[in-house]
Amino acid sequence: MQTVGIRQLKNRLSEYVRLVRAGEEILITSHGEVVAELRPPEASGDAATPAGLRELVRRGMAHGLVRNDPSRYRSYPRALAKATSRELLDWGRGDR
Repeated sequence: MQTVGIRQLKNRLSEYVRLVRAGEEILITSHGEVVAELRPPEASGDAATPAGLRELVRRGMAHGLVRNDPSRYRSYPRALAKATSRELLDWGRGDR
């Protein structure tokens, strides 16, 4: 990874853009402190997706940004019989 100051980056921007296009990552510094990174765009095309989530998707531990599909969720049986809220409250309170 290459490091370049802001002034040098400004004076030779085209050269650094060519390096980035070739896959190089460049750290941009101001007074010796890293203030930005210049790198090629992610292959997924979604820079707003956190890197951790992209890594989990890559490992197959998570699904990427997909439409919500109800068929992907398990169906659970009803825990309680259908009743009114008052009946449920009375049942929950017991003999109080």
